[in-house]
Amino acid sequence: MKTRAKITVVGAGFVGSTTAQRLAEKELGDIVLHDIVDGIAQGKALDILQSACLEGFDVNVKGTTDPADYSDSDIVVVTSGLPRQPGMSRDDLLMKNYEIVKGVSENIKKYAPNSVVIVVSNPLDVMTYVAAAVTQFPKERVIGMAGVLDSARFRCFIAMELGVSQRDVQAMVLGGHGDDMVPLIRYSTVSGISVDKLIPAKRLEELVVRTRNGGAEIVKLLQKGSAYYAPSSSVVQMVSSIVRGSNRVLPCAAWCTGQYGIKNQFVGVPCRLGSSGVEEIVELELTAAELQQLQSSAAHVAASVEKLGIKA
Repeated sequence: MKTRAKITVVGAGFVGSTTAQRLAEKELGDIVLHDIVDGIAQGKALDILQSACLEGFDVNVKGTTDPADYSDSDIVVVTSGLPRQPGMSRDDLLMKNYEIVKGVSENIKKYAPNSVVIVVSNPLDVMTYVAAAVTQFPKERVIGMAGVLDSARFRCFIAMELGVSQRDVQAMVLGGHGDDMVPLIRYSTVSGISVDKLIPAKRLEELVVRTRNGGAEIVKLLQKGSAYYAPSSSVVQMVSSIVRGSNRVLPCAAWCTGQYGIKNQFVGVPCRLGSSGVEEIVELELTAAELQQLQSSAAHVAASVEKLGIKA
């Protein structure tokens, strides 16, 4: 009898392996780390497992190249794909990562038909659509990790600007995980105080722009590869709410069926995450300008999906 959740992380690169490490250290379940390159997942999984006595966690961590090991997974996290390089947009990865995520999704459908799928691969909202189209899972069980990360970046920049603890900052970023994401200043606070009372409007807009370019800034600094510490933490926050049935309200790429005037599309919106995945999409009251930005962001995602000729 299974006493713990089983969580499979597909892709043992920086994002995948760091995600596996964080999941194990928080004891959210037994971890399977999968990669197509023999030895990579096995070596990293063994390394993580050997830290268990030092970090004080008691879960199993297994590395594999066999997708049959997805079997009986409660959650599958998809990190597979090529990372961005300097000068590349997330959309530049569209066709390259489409085939990768399509193959992974076929394995999920075959071996983990009852799982909740969390997609991390870029371009994220489009790859979430791909996973849904291939698996044909109920839409609430296919989710993209984007808004948690984008909101974390906005929270970080606000805290840095004010010299306050990040724990006291709350923020909400909606829309596609790209240059047209929608950081909501009106819903961003420091211990309940609206940030527009603390930071001048011009400076706030600069922080919004920096948030939109948050991933590109890191890619440029690293020169090779992209962010993985904050993305992995964002995944863990989502997994935790699902495994524990916490019903946290987090911004995620979810299937909209008319919410915010968006239909049959994955885009970043506030979601209540529970044991079934997306339990509810929370509809915030938006200004006309905010709603237009969100719908424009969704339209950009839809245009990219159309290039693939698939239907979820």
